[in-house]
Amino acid sequence: MYLIDLLPSPFHLLNDVLRVSLDAHPTPADFDVNLLTNTGFFPPKPLSKLQEPFDVWEHALSQAQDVLQLGEDLVGGASEKHTQGELWRQRIRSLPVLTTEDLHHDPQLLRRAHKVLAFLVHFYVHSIPSDTITGPIVVPRSLVAPLMSVSHVLRMAPVLTFADTVLWNWELINPKLPVTIENMRFGQELFSGTEDERNFYFGSARAEMIGVDMLHIFNEYHNLPSVTDLTSICKINRLLTRLTSVIQEISANVQSMREIIDPHMFYWEVRPWFNGSASSASAPAWIYEGVSDASTLDLSGPSAGQSSIMHALDLFLDIDHKLQQRRYPAPSEANKRADHGFMERMRRYMPGKHRDYLAYIAGHPRHVREVAHSTPAIREAYNAAVSELKKLRDSHMRIACLYVVTMSRSTVPPVGCPVFAMAQRMEREAAKSGPVTGTGGNELSLLLKAGRDATQRAVLRN
Repeated sequence: MYLIDLLPSPFHLLNDVLRVSLDAHPTPADFDVNLLTNTGFFPPKPLSKLQEPFDVWEHALSQAQDVLQLGEDLVGGASEKHTQGELWRQRIRSLPVLTTEDLHHDPQLLRRAHKVLAFLVHFYVHSIPSDTITGPIVVPRSLVAPLMSVSHVLRMAPVLTFADTVLWNWELINPKLPVTIENMRFGQELFSGTEDERNFYFGSARAEMIGVDMLHIFNEYHNLPSVTDLTSICKINRLLTRLTSVIQEISANVQSMREIIDPHMFYWEVRPWFNGSASSASAPAWIYEGVSDASTLDLSGPSAGQSSIMHALDLFLDIDHKLQQRRYPAPSEANKRADHGFMERMRRYMPGKHRDYLAYIAGHPRHVREVAHSTPAIREAYNAAVSELKKLRDSHMRIACLYVVTMSRSTVPPVGCPVFAMAQRMEREAAKSGPVTGTGGNELSLLLKAGRDATQRAVLRN
């Protein structure tokens, strides 16, 4: 092979001249992507609590974390928790319906309002004893009206999201020190009050913070004046090599979550709080009081599929989850049955500016896969990054199998065990039919395998 064989094709040289203009292109900061503070999709500082008159929501949330319990564990009669829960829900229904215009000038206040209201909605719904539910659950106007308002301004779903539970759910351990993963305490709000829940948020956040390096890589690539000269080709190779290392770090983080989160506790005590409207065939739908048709709203609840960092990586590497491009090997029948619109739908749960950033990456005229296809010298580094992402998805599948699929078939502890209420709930769940679903309501195994296989198909063949 001669050196010229490693350089871009003549067509790609012409393409580079005709299609690329770097005049006045947006910067990550335009999309609330914070590279100067190295916080990425996290805000550059923690969210402050809301003041009057919105502090009634803060007070209600504080009470919820003290007195509420999963409604699934309150089946079978009156108890102190049963009574406390109903009193709390009555107070929620009697709250004034507040307008939110005074919050609209400050993104931090809007984020805090969305988080608090969304947590309140999930506390309200999931603290209702399941044996008292006979139809759709009506979420009261006192929560719905302000949540719909702030969600409209933020351009995101009016329900609990990944942003609420991870990106906006932390405080600084030492306010005098910078925002780093070591100086952030996650789980400012918790449903279960367990360290397993806190560690779940922390593990998810650590992947996001590791991913900030990826955002720097994407930005450096997008700022290259050319992708065809030798200097740029060498630079792209170095960027892709760095990207491979970052993906390896995220993969190691995913595997390390087994050391800090008990699968049994996560599946039965934490995960149920995340479920959204009609999250399974047997789960009730939610009616948002005052909304003409709540079925048109995105109300699935939080999911790792809403992580903007992973969407950005997929778009940068041009992973075809929707099976729109002809790639090798051909999709399997199982791949074809998977929910091909899942990733796009999950973006509607992200803050609107983060979604705009993803659109910017997707619309960039110099996709790195196209460049690698036209430039053999880059192909190996590109394929290495894709292969590492495929390994990450393999790891995620194993974790999902342990934390969701296996736990859905858990054996029941003996009577007298401290978690007997949980065991009774496990028996009821086992009696239900249907495939195991993720927190986004998707059929989990089909979806994860389809994502892994779509990643593998991005590898460029010689």
